[in-house]
Amino acid sequence: MNYPDYRPRRMRRTAGLRRMIRETRLSVDDFVYPLFVVPGSGVEKPIGSLPGQFNFSVEKATDAAARAADLGIPSVLLFGIPERKDAVGSEAWKESGIVQKAIRSIKKVRPELVVMADACFCEYTDHGHCGVLHDGELDNDASLENLARTVVSYAKAGVDVVAPSGMLDGFVGACRESLDEESFDQVAIMAYSAKYASAYYGPFREAVDSAPQSGDRRGHQMDYGNVAEAVREAAMDAAEGADVVMVKPALAYLDVIRAVSDEVNLPIAAYAVSGEYAMIEAAAERGWIDKERIVMETLTGIRRAGADIIITYHAPYAAKLLAKG
Repeated sequence: MNYPDYRPRRMRRTAGLRRMIRETRLSVDDFVYPLFVVPGSGVEKPIGSLPGQFNFSVEKATDAAARAADLGIPSVLLFGIPERKDAVGSEAWKESGIVQKAIRSIKKVRPELVVMADACFCEYTDHGHCGVLHDGELDNDASLENLARTVVSYAKAGVDVVAPSGMLDGFVGACRESLDEESFDQVAIMAYSAKYASAYYGPFREAVDSAPQSGDRRGHQMDYGNVAEAVREAAMDAAEGADVVMVKPALAYLDVIRAVSDEVNLPIAAYAVSGEYAMIEAAAERGWIDKERIVMETLTGIRRAGADIIITYHAPYAAKLLAKG
């Protein structure tokens, strides 16, 4: 039998050889760690559907952010759960809001950490939708006015990156204009450009108590059958001034990450959302999978698809695995 001159198995023979020719490398520098911040003091409440994740009061969130920084994780993404909710989510833009307090606290303790803040209203409204409702429908432009107030309040608190997540038309332009008018042109925008109407968000909605009281979000989040639309959305956000565009969720949308990465010349973020995390944790707890290998394989797959930034609840766990070599 005549064998080919090139035998691929030669370079897979040892761990050292495999390391030398690995095409995609995962690094702790790729990670953003999400944190949930709640009112009170000394709060570190476990989230039942997200094992190992917590609702933190500000000082506890600051401690968690510092631990992440000690592991080499460069960034955290803050979500706030307010003390009170109303029809427009007014707690979101208060100077004394929970996210604003957390930004100031974390930047004081670990100024080198990149602090990102999610800017949306589903956690802040009593109806659970991502903005102002009129006759049961989301009022896009009225919601943009409140979004502009919110990102400016985050900027005043010292945030590095605002992350508008409501998938409103024109949301990046509204944020960029309001930030620039208030002389916060240095604050970056990470846009949730392709955020799908996904069943993978279930555990997150428990964590922040943000499930809609009626209806759903399919009218402003994307249909999961679409790819070209995601590319259009990301390109529009880039034109409006986004510094980073995001695809969310990640694991079921690797083809979308690749398509956006191929077409949009900006850093691409992918959010490995709560349902993705919960499935891995549940299967690992039952002994059905090798957690270490699954986590690293999954995150590498997201990176391989074209993501430059990975937002993941597994960030501290993966950082420790990477440190082990």
